[in-house]
Amino acid sequence: MLQLAKLKALCLLFWLAGVSLPAVSHHSFGMFDMASFEPLEGKVIAFQWTNPHVILWVEKHALEGAEPERWGIELTSPGNLQRAGITRRSLNPGDEIKVIMSPLRSGNAGGAFRSVENFTTGMSYQYDYGEVGSLQ
Repeated sequence: MLQLAKLKALCLLFWLAGVSLPAVSHHSFGMFDMASFEPLEGKVIAFQWTNPHVILWVEKHALEGAEPERWGIELTSPGNLQRAGITRRSLNPGDEIKVIMSPLRSGNAGGAFRSVENFTTGMSYQYDYGEVGSLQ
């Protein structure tokens, strides 16, 4: 009877390890150049408050006669942002902002959020990926 209980516990342990494996491998920052910090000025198109990561869509100011570019900036989870004091209404469509981001290694129009200055509201936020919930 004791052997059966140990076997069941061992099976449960392996099952839990297998189920939790996707959570551990959920995200790699390898797609971003985390050692680089680049500014991006533009207008908020959308602030998608979704799990597992919030996405900030920005229309980059274009030179005269050029088409504006749409950039996707990835933030942390809504829970981390809320605990740090930012809400789904902290950035709104039409807000003029300056984002500091770690760009995509591919050179595509996107990056990992580091900080933002909202010229429309006067608020500033930053995030340190080394400390969960460190947005200030």
